[in-house]
Amino acid sequence: MADHVQTVVIGAGVVGLAIARELAPHGPLLVLEREDAIGTGTSSRNSEVIHAGMYYAAGTLKARSCVQGRRQLYDYCVEHGVAHRRTGKLIVATEAAQLPALKTIAERAHANGLTTPDDALQWLDAAQVQAMEPALRCVGALWSPSTGVVDTHALMLSLQGEAEAQGAALAPCTEFVGAERVGPHWRVRTRGSDGEAFEVDCTWLVNAAGLQAQHVAARIEGLDAAHIPPALWLKGSYFSLSGCRAPFSRLIYPVPSGGGLGVHLTLDMGGQARFGPDTEALDPALAAHDQPDYRVDPQRADAFYDAIRRYWPELPDGALQPAYSGIRPKLAQGGPGLDANDFEVSGPPRHGLPGLVQLFGIESPGITASLALASEVAQVLAGDRATGS
Repeated sequence: MADHVQTVVIGAGVVGLAIARELAPHGPLLVLEREDAIGTGTSSRNSEVIHAGMYYAAGTLKARSCVQGRRQLYDYCVEHGVAHRRTGKLIVATEAAQLPALKTIAERAHANGLTTPDDALQWLDAAQVQAMEPALRCVGALWSPSTGVVDTHALMLSLQGEAEAQGAALAPCTEFVGAERVGPHWRVRTRGSDGEAFEVDCTWLVNAAGLQAQHVAARIEGLDAAHIPPALWLKGSYFSLSGCRAPFSRLIYPVPSGGGLGVHLTLDMGGQARFGPDTEALDPALAAHDQPDYRVDPQRADAFYDAIRRYWPELPDGALQPAYSGIRPKLAQGGPGLDANDFEVSGPPRHGLPGLVQLFGIESPGITASLALASEVAQVLAGDRATGS
């Protein structure tokens, strides 16, 4: 007979760990992670930015979870001693033709609830920007006071510790093989790195596998393929500075273009600058066969120089060096009535299977939204329990 726990969470990235922390008080919980450590995928390959929530369409889950999650995340970091900084962010227009785009961003921010003195965007003219960041060239900007950065690994360690303190257990080097309904429970089949198989029964099954979410979903018996949205992997490369230090103390973002937020400048917890990401659509076969390619092509630096010098003209020649890359698990298309640019949290009301919640397309601002997404999952499961599904 298989062991029984209340919940199995698949994936130990920042969202999976936040969900584990949220659900652990409801009973024994097991987190399955196929790698040998937490957060080795998308959670460790990003800008580590705490986003304010001004880019996303009003009313979407992405907008709601970002704004709510950002407030929760700052409180959590303060309460648990997780390293973070409210750096603030300048969204800059480098030519007059981009000023209407800034107006659109400001309107969307207001619609998303960024209206308090702590998070409302502020218009700045070129002189005001120069007073804040003398090396920055632009014709106008929006100032976001609530944007910041966080030590993502420290955050994940804290979430893991909180979950484990409430009885959760992490199973690293453990691959999800499949799941099927056995009576009122899910029977989850797994395989360790040594090839040994074991089974565990659970009441709640949560797919938070990030880039692998669709692969996990395809192994759940009884799940209609119509409820597995096609995956689209977008790669973003990052470059760091060599031989000089960026003369900025705030995050610098250009006006969004090309489906992304542009090649922006972020700062790590030590104040070191990094630039990126750019946007590169990967061969769909890589997603289909679960083969991420994290190599950074040094030649992509040419486009980085052009993009960065629009707002930092003094970037020295030869200063950029390849740093790392990440891959966003976007959705190629949304499910029925869903937006492909949104997060998708798919529970029993959508797919009809009791106790199962799946998260698809959890890209940026997934770290910022992690605590809010965990609450969303808990609410879906609470509703499922209330209806007796």
